[in-house]
Amino acid sequence: MLSYRHGYHAGNYADVLKHAILLQTLQLMHKKDKPLVYIDTHAGAGGYALTDEFAQKTGEYLEGVAKLWDKTDLPKSLQDYVDAVRHFNEDNPEDLNFYPGSPAIIDMELGPKDRMLLHELHGTDHLLLDEYFEQDKQVKVIKGDGLKGLIAAVPPLERRALVLVDPSYEIKTDYQTVAETLIKAHKRFATGVFMLWYPVVNRAQTEEMLSRLAGSGIKRQLRIEQAIKPDSNEFGMTAAGLWVINPPWQLDEIATDMLDYLGKNLGQADGNVIVKWEVGE
Repeated sequence: MLSYRHGYHAGNYADVLKHAILLQTLQLMHKKDKPLVYIDTHAGAGGYALTDEFAQKTGEYLEGVAKLWDKTDLPKSLQDYVDAVRHFNEDNPEDLNFYPGSPAIIDMELGPKDRMLLHELHGTDHLLLDEYFEQDKQVKVIKGDGLKGLIAAVPPLERRALVLVDPSYEIKTDYQTVAETLIKAHKRFATGVFMLWYPVVNRAQTEEMLSRLAGSGIKRQLRIEQAIKPDSNEFGMTAAGLWVINPPWQLDEIATDMLDYLGKNLGQADGNVIVKWEVGE
């Protein structure tokens, strides 16, 4: 459980989708001038050097954010994302040397009355995350189980929240625990925006988790998914997606436009994307 390090995967195609949608979701929520809290259950280290051994060993970012870096035909949603990543490379804006994690991207967009609650269990990543935000009074970093932390954090005083659940799925029981936690959190706070990132390594295992959520009685559940190759029994992730409960208005339209571009420009399965309301009103 504590062996996973996101540095190996920072900036890959799954990060592109996750962070671009996360950024758009927050921007849509900010159309209402009311404070909110961002809750991250697995926050990671805050940021990642793409020049270090983790990123260089896998080179996954080369098939993700690097493919968008110099594009001039990006839809606005992806241009916003690339601009956000470029901000973290402002010393050498033409070079892609640093990749921000979810908390760093959200921090750029945080309103003056907003706050962040970040959970990280991995000892080294927690120290890096805590150091990253040590001077920021709007941010609280917690070393602990983020799924348990989520239940304790809702409902928030602000009555508005964007929640990202992004576990490593290293343990098979994670799939069941995540679904149970989201259902419980929604019962406590039915108006929150809950965003679950999921990998497709074993399609049946992933679909069992998502079916549990779809059959929970919770309304307004949107699937956003991109595959880079067909499902397979071989080792490795073939697709990744986001399952969003209570997505803000127009996120489905923005996601459709974004995925149309990503499906044609990232991965090997041209246009193999899904934007679908799995549960409606």
